Amino acid sequence: MLIGVAAALVLVVAPLLLGLAGVLRPHRAHEDEPHDAAGWNATLTAASALLYALAFNLTFLIQELFLVLPKALLPGVHPTLFHNNHTWSGEHPLTGLLQGSGALAILLSGLWCGWRLRRRPPAGSEWRLFLIWMSYQGLLQALLQVVVGSLNPRNDVGMAMAYLGLGPATRAIAACVALCAIPPAALGLARALLALAPGAAQLASARARSMFMFSVATLPGLLGVLLIIPFRLPREALEVFAPPLAVTVVGMLWMQAAAWRLRHVERAALEPPGSLLRPLELLIALLLVFQLLLRPGIRL
Repeated sequence: MLIGVAAALVLVVAPLLLGLAGVLRPHRAHEDEPHDAAGWNATLTAASALLYALAFNLTFLIQELFLVLPKALLPGVHPTLFHNNHTWSGEHPLTGLLQGSGALAILLSGLWCGWRLRRRPPAGSEWRLFLIWMSYQGLLQALLQVVVGSLNPRNDVGMAMAYLGLGPATRAIAACVALCAIPPAALGLARALLALAPGAAQLASARARSMFMFSVATLPGLLGVLLIIPFRLPREALEVFAPPLAVTVVGMLWMQAAAWRLRHVERAALEPPGSLLRPLELLIALLLVFQLLLRPGIRL
């Protein structure tokens, strides 16, 4: 009950109230209305959607690799990597603990990408978008797994928690810590996304910032979910749709709701992506790897 209430407050109620505050705020005279109608860059939106899908699937692959590779080192355990899951034969006392290695790996991946973005951001808008979405996917996918694992002992992180002997109180604390980490993670990356605005007009007012966030993050995220589905088929509908939808909705709610408040964003002054060819080629290549190489299964 505690985790459910905390999740509802942090993931739904709080961002909705924040967004509502932006809608009901009084108009500020110094914010010029003409800026609100700043142009929409369709190429930037499409590139962001392609890179969002690429980052989700790469992060998922990193997780599965770090679930499989440590098990392959255990005597008597033979793991198999698939495009949307993994399994293993044989038993070892450490298999339960190593079910948490995937979430740990993508958490570290997200933290490293976030650090790289802050310290040494790429010079091109495509690579910067990719790094933003890799950080987003690593952090959000890992944090949400901690929340789910605290409730479901059959979840990967839940099995690791069971191995460590964590009781209900400790699980609840871990879930609450993970929930509280989601808003600052999403808001920090929201600033990085706003910095990609092609011109000052996209940042000049609360409405303009909200519209630009919708074009560079919220809409691409929803479109990205559609692009992710072919990577996960065939599998049960819940496993195909639920993970990408959950990761997308949880983060985008906070990003979109807070965009109006994120003033004083320093623009990166980068040229928007000029072509969709490179991200499209990378996404198609990864899809071929998933469906042709990984789908039959690779046993280690």
